[in-house]
Amino acid sequence: MAATDTAYDADFRTGQIKVHAPADFDGMRAAGKLAAECLDMLTPHVVPGVVTDDLDRLAREFILDRRAIPACLGYRGYTRTLCISPNHIVCHGIPGERTLREGDIANIDVTVIVDGWHGDTSRMYGVGPVAPRAKRLIDVTYEAIARGIAAAQPGARTGDIGHAIQTYVESMRCSVVRDFCGHGLGKVFHDAPNILHFGQPGTGDLLRPGMFFTIEPMVNLGKYQVKLLSDGWTAVTRDKSLSAQCEHSIGITETGNEVFTASPTGQFKPPVISA
Repeated sequence: MAATDTAYDADFRTGQIKVHAPADFDGMRAAGKLAAECLDMLTPHVVPGVVTDDLDRLAREFILDRRAIPACLGYRGYTRTLCISPNHIVCHGIPGERTLREGDIANIDVTVIVDGWHGDTSRMYGVGPVAPRAKRLIDVTYEAIARGIAAAQPGARTGDIGHAIQTYVESMRCSVVRDFCGHGLGKVFHDAPNILHFGQPGTGDLLRPGMFFTIEPMVNLGKYQVKLLSDGWTAVTRDKSLSAQCEHSIGITETGNEVFTASPTGQFKPPVISA
């Protein structure tokens, strides 16, 4: 789940960047693995005609059956386990009676708590055959996060991550959403630092071993501006262009970084599923 720098997270952010001990990586590995397994589990269910609330129920049961906690359920009044954001919904789409149709693309975002540690991840799903422009958007988004993760090295700065993402996305004639960002996490859901997906190299917070945070670029086919709907959660593109997102939780190590939410079955890019 993306963070903003508003009262939305005021009760959860400490304002101080936490540097975790080596032993804390084990907790993040367990949480990240379960979150990724949940998205893997959903893959065969994301088919034309599926009701988004049914996907939410499957995820909730999967998490609870493993004695973990769905982090979003009850978070600041949010009533679902997942965020499901199809087509021009940028993020925080609320599962409900909506049915996914053939040709839709949808981001599914899940966060789990395992022994107090948060695993936060999202990925894109194609619902049946999708248009070439939609597939290209997803490919650009996945390449963007890969470049952002590659830039997340000890001694680099948060601006290096944003710069790597922004320059690639804009070179592909797409745009990066400014209103939402990645965030620190660990025992806290949303914490410092903010990880912007645009910016200048050499700026921002210094990356040090033991820092945990998400990288979660949102990429639009059209302009980057978004607006919030009346439910207070759902963000959509102002120009109604398609949007895609993917998210990983990572930790900075002495020699690079570790991705906690990599799919155990290699489904980082779920296949387009036929009806």
